[in-house]
Amino acid sequence: MTLPTLDNEFIYTYAYTPDEEALCFLEMRALFGEDTSRKIVKSQRSLDPSRSPFIKERIEVLYEDDQLDGLIEQLKAIHMGQQRFKVLFVKINGLSGTDKVEYQEKRSIEHRIGQAIEGTADMHEPDVIFGLMPLGGRWYFGYYTAAEAIWFKHLKKPRQYSTALSTKVARAVANIAVPKISGVRAIDPCCGIGTVLVEGLSMGMDIVGRDLNPLVVDGSIENIAHFGLSGEVGHGPISDVSSHYDVAIIDMPYNLFTSTSSADQLSILTHAADFADKMVLATMDNLDPMIDAAGFDIIDRCIAKKAGFTREIVVCLKRPAQ
Repeated sequence: MTLPTLDNEFIYTYAYTPDEEALCFLEMRALFGEDTSRKIVKSQRSLDPSRSPFIKERIEVLYEDDQLDGLIEQLKAIHMGQQRFKVLFVKINGLSGTDKVEYQEKRSIEHRIGQAIEGTADMHEPDVIFGLMPLGGRWYFGYYTAAEAIWFKHLKKPRQYSTALSTKVARAVANIAVPKISGVRAIDPCCGIGTVLVEGLSMGMDIVGRDLNPLVVDGSIENIAHFGLSGEVGHGPISDVSSHYDVAIIDMPYNLFTSTSSADQLSILTHAADFADKMVLATMDNLDPMIDAAGFDIIDRCIAKKAGFTREIVVCLKRPAQ
């Protein structure tokens, strides 16, 4: 198969509901440094599209041109050899102007491109899938990868807890906390049944958990093992954490379901500042004064909704010592 040298440009498409928009945008900012309501992100960062619960697919750009005819002319250089291929016109909802292409025209363009590529097209069992899309008045073509909804597979845990983060929110929170996995050590010191741990471990993150309640620690261990993952979950208070971590992910115990007091909340935040440089906090209460008192600065935030209640997701960095 003959293809050009890649220039490390990727296009990601997104799908989310209105209730999920704020959380999706926060995750976008963490992963790519910016957010956009176009539901498309173009970046030089190579990211597995299955990491995000909101990314639908990725195109790894091979060719681009201002004109479709010019792009098709470039594609004549592709020689597939024995590999069969498929061309997919990526569907993006809400596009307008020069980027909007109607259904029949999409099928016609797919056919034209298939004829330009030297090789055998196979719509049912291709060896390679190519993606095509217009963006900003320019045409892009490259390797196509569809995202797998891994978070959805984690819905059916053997141990459940009604107030735990949803798997979708937990996966986004893990990405917000650890946008770049390599070399980052993370901890969930109030891990409950391990919803965040399962998502983080499934993405290859170096993350450990602990909890004060031995029953939920057992549940967390069971849930992690259920999905074929391996991770450390300790039992004990957050005050016993002695190792240093790059980031702590804390789903704050809340007064509606527990006896956690304001003093307890402040203690959790203060201890987190002792061992973590960054904190991503999920809370049902506004804890801004406590966050400040604990020595963290807030750098980003959003509201995440679940059923009849909401949590605020707050991204914090430890304030440098004076």
